[in-house]
Amino acid sequence: MAAIVSAIKKLRYQWTLYLLLLPTVILVVIFRYIPSVDAIKYSFYRWDGAFIEEYRGLQNYIHAFTQDPLFWRSFALVFLLLFFNVIKMWPSIFTAVLIHRVKSDRWQYVYRVLFVIPMIIPGIVVLLIWKSFYDPTVGIFNKILQGTGLMKLLIWLDLHYLHWNAFVGGHPAWLAHTKLVIPAVIFWGFPWIGVVGVLIYLAGLQNISQDIYEAGKLDGLSWWGKFQYLEFPLIMTQIRLNLILLTIGTLTDYGFFLILLGPEGGPGNVAMVPGLYMFREGFYNQRYGYACALGMILFVIILGITMFYQRVVRVEK
Repeated sequence: MAAIVSAIKKLRYQWTLYLLLLPTVILVVIFRYIPSVDAIKYSFYRWDGAFIEEYRGLQNYIHAFTQDPLFWRSFALVFLLLFFNVIKMWPSIFTAVLIHRVKSDRWQYVYRVLFVIPMIIPGIVVLLIWKSFYDPTVGIFNKILQGTGLMKLLIWLDLHYLHWNAFVGGHPAWLAHTKLVIPAVIFWGFPWIGVVGVLIYLAGLQNISQDIYEAGKLDGLSWWGKFQYLEFPLIMTQIRLNLILLTIGTLTDYGFFLILLGPEGGPGNVAMVPGLYMFREGFYNQRYGYACALGMILFVIILGITMFYQRVVRVEK
């Protein structure tokens, strides 16, 4: 009873805050939660998005688990990409540490601004630039390989070890050959310094007290020791957050593959990922109900991985 009275008293003094928050809550419910509930509902239907709405029970899920090998094959690629994306986190971490260790506040500000500016460029523009980057005849990537002599090394490796038969005429089609698509997708984004990741890590580093650095200095920690024993453990919260966002993005992303490789996921569906497959089933094959069921399966998998991260990636208080 006392708790209820206390809550009423707080509401009397803070009702304006709740009132200002109300429009945001309403919009989130309308545009996020209601569509999610509809997705759960239609995952049990044969639904084409317009005219057909036939209840099927668990048939969509049974079909996904027993008669859709391409959907499950797509997870092999996405988990491979997730493995490499975790490795790609390290350049962002090291970059944030280097910026944080800059003594001048002015230069720290300049570096932060330089990392914010690329966020202004639309993502689709970046993807189109990378698509032209991989063009077999006029793309910059092949020209760099030829100019540095690395192309001859790749051709030699292909002839003697790889046996991909993908370097015909010295112009490999990185996005059109089944053996080259995956390496091209993994290399994408080089040098793998994520703008958002750097800013997240930098925010965590700036919350580290100077007293901790003074204690590390008294203990004689080297520049690597500071990172290993002070900075890295104390930004573990940011690392876990970025790891969760990275996993969700990797498992659900489809725009990247759609623009670079088309709805088929490249030649022979070699770069088909769950997000792209779900998009294709819904918007190309008009199987919206089945796409909703695939989305629910993907949701459960992502939820399981997130819970795994919460247990494994410990944050010491």
